[in-house]
Amino acid sequence: MKRQISWVILSALVSLVTPWHSASAAGLADLAPMKPRISCIALASADIASTVGATVTNVAVSEVAGEKPYCKVTGTIAPKINFEVRLPTRSWTQRFLQTGCGGLCGNLNVRVEKARGCLPVTNGEIVLASTDMGHQGMDMAWGENLQQREDFAHRGVHLTSVAAKALIAAFYGQAPRYSYFSGCSDGGREALIAAQRYPGDYDGIAAGAPALNFTVQNSFYHAWMALSNQASDGKAILHADDMMTLHRAALANCDARDGLRDGQITDPRICRFDPAVTLCKADYQPRQCLSVEQVAAARKLYNGPRDEKGRRLTLGGPQPGSEMEWPGVFVPRQPGSMIMSTLFARDTINNLLWFPNPQPAAALRDFKFTSANYASMEAARQLYNADDPNLSPFAAHGGKLLLWHGWSDQHISPLNSIDYFTKVGTTMGTQKRDAMLRLFLLPAMGHCSGGDGPNDFALLQSLMAWVEGGTAPNQLIAQRATPTADIAPVGPDGPNRLAMATSVPPAASPSPRTRPVYAFPAVARYSGKGSIDEASHFLKAKPLVYTRPFDWVGSSGRSN
Repeated sequence: MKRQISWVILSALVSLVTPWHSASAAGLADLAPMKPRISCIALASADIASTVGATVTNVAVSEVAGEKPYCKVTGTIAPKINFEVRLPTRSWTQRFLQTGCGGLCGNLNVRVEKARGCLPVTNGEIVLASTDMGHQGMDMAWGENLQQREDFAHRGVHLTSVAAKALIAAFYGQAPRYSYFSGCSDGGREALIAAQRYPGDYDGIAAGAPALNFTVQNSFYHAWMALSNQASDGKAILHADDMMTLHRAALANCDARDGLRDGQITDPRICRFDPAVTLCKADYQPRQCLSVEQVAAARKLYNGPRDEKGRRLTLGGPQPGSEMEWPGVFVPRQPGSMIMSTLFARDTINNLLWFPNPQPAAALRDFKFTSANYASMEAARQLYNADDPNLSPFAAHGGKLLLWHGWSDQHISPLNSIDYFTKVGTTMGTQKRDAMLRLFLLPAMGHCSGGDGPNDFALLQSLMAWVEGGTAPNQLIAQRATPTADIAPVGPDGPNRLAMATSVPPAASPSPRTRPVYAFPAVARYSGKGSIDEASHFLKAKPLVYTRPFDWVGSSGRSN
């Protein structure tokens, strides 16, 4: 009895110095730290298969020491969904975070992004999990298997969540109080899929630059981008050296239209930029002007794919101001080097959109930019795309969703996120939408990170404060992140495809800058006083452009 009393007193004393009180001060719930009730090794024999509803094999556990120790559990959910769960062994504050995967996944990588100021994450007091989504590596042979297609589309993320929660219950003796998901690019698609298909899995979801129109993105968009920059001999028309010419011209036309010339475009929809202003008056000079052929190619890239009647097959191309993000994606860094658009369009068209797959493999130049071809992908759209605007079940669960996108995103046009945000409002009503959804658009930010503008912000802290404290984030303070050479990209290029885009050294790091980013449709406007690199000198303002419904082949809804 005395030992029990002593343990209670000791626990109370420990709780007084545990940082969960600081989390409360930051708007998060007061959640008592928990310790494991069984050993890490004992988790190897935990029966989670009955909860998961599928065979679980290859379970391995190990204790990871260090400043933030955790129990690492890996395993395989039938047929081939690999997962990893990290459970804190020192102190767990009853939260669970699953992170998304980029590109077509195929790798197991627990990676937390934009966690600045989020104490449960930075203190190592949150359970983390991730999955390879049911296939391994970059080999696309898994596209021949309908089950693995389903695992990639939605099943892998969902069952990993179920498995992680079962392990949490076994390890700590209770379920997580709050569950979260955060991902960007395909991870953003996974985030929206979770909200739409499995509304009870998570309490808070952060979806960055979501590839929500997956079938369109990886076929029409990337195929158009690859082919539009090819001359008749198959060689590229525009190269990395030409991007500064386009970028300077876009800034000259659009930068000051928001009332401040600051090297970034607040809302590119205000631009009426014609690359013809870069046309050489005499002979072509790299980095100075563009040829007639190059101007024509640039126009096609900005405009995006059209069908035989001139109607948009996507929501649009890359936005003015994004030009320095194009190299390596649809503009080669050096003559003859590979581009991402070719790889993604070719792989997706030949392995994921139809069943059975095309035999022999289709050449990219034979892809049809027609409405009939769009309609032929309907079954794939229903499987992969995260375009369902009815989030009522997720809202009924009490879920909160943060949608965010960079205006200079070269991989996925931010117009996709605006369109989805608008459709959710039309479907649910704007009042119900705004009670559970916020959209943030970051000027001059690239795909998931990078770009000329501030691109690092307290995403997870804001999400948790909304879920746990009821404080809806109406603004984020973004800052320019310091580039980190040893961190691979999380977007469609993925860590395994980084090598092909490294022939040109990165530009010099921009000067420090912080800016407020307000919930869409509001924008930040300079107050007229003080440094333009300090967030405190900007005010909330009305949008520069009124958002109207988009007109493209997918604008009629999910049944198209």
